[in-house]
Amino acid sequence: MSSSQAAPAMPKVELDLTDVESRVGQEVGGGEPIEPCSASDIRRWVMAMDYFNPIHWDDRFAKASKFKRIIAPQSFAVGIDFGHGVQPACVGRIPGSHLIFGGEEWWHYGPKIYPGDSLSHKRWFYDYKVTETKFAGPTMFSRGDTLHLNQHGVPVCKERSTAIRYLAAEAERRGYLNKDAGKAPRWNREQLLAIEKQRLDWMLSNREGRTPEIAEVRVGQTLVRRVIGPHSLVSFATEYRAFLFNIWGCFDWAAPVGMKNAWVNQDAGWVEGFGFDEAGAMIDPRLRDGLYIGPSRGHVDAEKAAHIGMPRAYGYGATMGAWITDYIAHWAGHDGFVRYSNSSFRGPAYEGDITYLDGEIVEKKEDSMWGEPLVTIAVKMTNQDGNTLATAKVDVELPRNRLDVAFIER
Repeated sequence: MSSSQAAPAMPKVELDLTDVESRVGQEVGGGEPIEPCSASDIRRWVMAMDYFNPIHWDDRFAKASKFKRIIAPQSFAVGIDFGHGVQPACVGRIPGSHLIFGGEEWWHYGPKIYPGDSLSHKRWFYDYKVTETKFAGPTMFSRGDTLHLNQHGVPVCKERSTAIRYLAAEAERRGYLNKDAGKAPRWNREQLLAIEKQRLDWMLSNREGRTPEIAEVRVGQTLVRRVIGPHSLVSFATEYRAFLFNIWGCFDWAAPVGMKNAWVNQDAGWVEGFGFDEAGAMIDPRLRDGLYIGPSRGHVDAEKAAHIGMPRAYGYGATMGAWITDYIAHWAGHDGFVRYSNSSFRGPAYEGDITYLDGEIVEKKEDSMWGEPLVTIAVKMTNQDGNTLATAKVDVELPRNRLDVAFIER
């Protein structure tokens, strides 16, 4: 083709941020649970996360432990938040947009979550930046904070989530993610048995909940590999149903007191076919049920996934974060405590894939701001092809010795 016959240039693609800029730094509203969490809510969560630590679901085991009852895993805080914890990062209407989860930070302050506890939330839209990406062109990386408080007003933890917002039509046109995902793999019986053995090996690696002393661990030490999958539409639906906000009638909307035009449950500009019908849902609650309608439907519907640039059904960012927290907490045992984590999500877990988690101790501190020893563990999440899905650094508190633990318990 001669230069005179060159194809016309594609029109410039831009994000409309007119409803975003003024909201930076502002407190926002969102969904609040109506009722306290129950032991069954905790059981449903660990079942969906494939986290079989018996302290979280086995009543007999839990009663014989130091806790004397079932206790929620630290990852459970996001399960009783609204919108996978990403709501304060998805603020302002961007027409024709979609969202995927880009990562999260967590700070855990000490209080645990038990059945019967009620959590409330304070949320802020923290900041954003726009970057040109290969998969969608102009892409906004926005961050939002959620402070989780228990019924006594005591902070339990804080999450800073990162939302990746982009124009769905542009991502579909480019089809960039197709090259890495390919077709869903098929697993034979021998492979599935090997996967199950790895799964069982991790399950049994610290089922009793023993916590290593700080003197026992060393830099360079690796953790037992965790395997999850193969992922399926069933597993994705099970995960979604463990987030309490999508259960009919469990949440109500709340706005910051005295704030005008607060972002609470407005339309974020979802591409056609991915929004909720809030008014209609007062009669037919399925009209805001994310497995049937709304921005999450691409997770369990390959056709809808294609409309937002995904090659096939895919998993949840908040679930990936929970897998990481649970992985480290399982190793740390009943007397260990995850203090801080910083996770970056590189790509989703697709239908049919296997997910592996590997951890290595990269730093050891005898003293910390928390007054206790910490180890830092680097976590890498990959699939069966070796593609990186996520990376994380996690700070874990460990006791100096068993006498420290005994004194604390008395």
